[in-house]
Amino acid sequence: MQKKNWMAAATTTVKAVAIATGWLCGAGFAQAGTVTVLTSFPKELTSAYQKAFEAANPGIKVEILNKNTTASVAYVRELPEGQRPDVMWASAPDAFEVLARAKLLTPAPETVNKSAPAKIGNFPLNDPEGMYYGQALAGYGIMWNTRYLKAHKLEAPKEWSDLTRPEYFGHVAISSPSRSGTTQLTVETILQGEGWEKGWGQLLEMMGNAAAVTDRSFAVPDGVNNGQFGLGIVIDFFGLAGKYSGFPVDFVYPSMTAVVPANIALIAGAKNADEAKKFMTFTMSSAGQQLLFDPKISRLPILPYNTLKAPAGYPVPQEVAKRAKVHFDTNLAESRYQVVINLFDQMVTFRLKELQAATKAIHEADKALKAKPNAQGKDLLSQARSLAFSPLVGASNAGDPQFLELFKKSRRDVAVAKELTGMEQMWADKAKSNYAKALQLAQQARGMAK
Repeated sequence: MQKKNWMAAATTTVKAVAIATGWLCGAGFAQAGTVTVLTSFPKELTSAYQKAFEAANPGIKVEILNKNTTASVAYVRELPEGQRPDVMWASAPDAFEVLARAKLLTPAPETVNKSAPAKIGNFPLNDPEGMYYGQALAGYGIMWNTRYLKAHKLEAPKEWSDLTRPEYFGHVAISSPSRSGTTQLTVETILQGEGWEKGWGQLLEMMGNAAAVTDRSFAVPDGVNNGQFGLGIVIDFFGLAGKYSGFPVDFVYPSMTAVVPANIALIAGAKNADEAKKFMTFTMSSAGQQLLFDPKISRLPILPYNTLKAPAGYPVPQEVAKRAKVHFDTNLAESRYQVVINLFDQMVTFRLKELQAATKAIHEADKALKAKPNAQGKDLLSQARSLAFSPLVGASNAGDPQFLELFKKSRRDVAVAKELTGMEQMWADKAKSNYAKALQLAQQARGMAK
């Protein structure tokens, strides 16, 4: 009896010390009744769901772990089973495909709301293998500040190609796709819609007009809302949230867009799978879907509008999907994910000043040659455009499985890291050289307009 009392006391002491040091609640043990949600979504959305779910499920707490999508994927991959968050919740379907192929997601079909359609347009709402599920819908487009455009005497754009026009120079903002999953999806949507070569050409012309490439996706809508930027390339909920929250902004879906699910999934090796499933079920329920209409959230729901109370004039996902020209290929996006974001960084993010300078010179030369045509000047301008607005990797390499596979390998391998670093440096040097040459040729072309 005395021995049992001693053991009980010792156990109590160990538990007390463990709790005090965070051992039982930390990486090695699950904290009962807590759902840890790994997400890139903004606080306005996560707080609303956290509050509503906890109110409906007393005894279960929601812990939000906010990371951008790229960092979230890396985070899950690095943690051993039993130490991972419970739920992955983000906009990028290709990120979920990466986790699914790495066997880092677990099916949870019981969480799916059967009232939701099987497809949005031609795109399956849920993963055919049942590893992740559509919780909301999203498209990609352009938002603008109405007062800013009026002050600068600019027309509202309708298509991506509008943003290549010279009058938009210095007025456009975008976030880096290596730091923002939603921007990566936007870039990939343009590439899939236009094709690799033409898509990159259009992107580079648009980026030549960019005022900034931000580190986080929310910096773009914030900048447009407050008038720092005139226009922003964003996922729809950023533009819609600004509009329905009363900012002087508007938003358009270009025809070259796609409507795809923002997904939710149960992470393999989750600490609290049962509680996590309840949270997932709530997000796809009528109550959870209704939250999407909150002006600060402004996302497209998966459930039909006849089951919800949608604000007047709110975009209808199926109608947007009918007009959209891009049938988004998740597998293609996943296969070249690293190549696309690395190329964008080397050609745009890290070389924005050089690209801006070349683009400005091209605009000026084009204007001068239209006023005073010159055949030689026109030829030089064409060369300048080709240098400034062509991708550093051609379509054949971009579709080469061996080339793409290199970018999926771990940089912890010294040989792999060396090869990738060398290739990225080559791209950086080539981009710098191309922009410098394009600037020179455009200036020469302008000088011939006499």
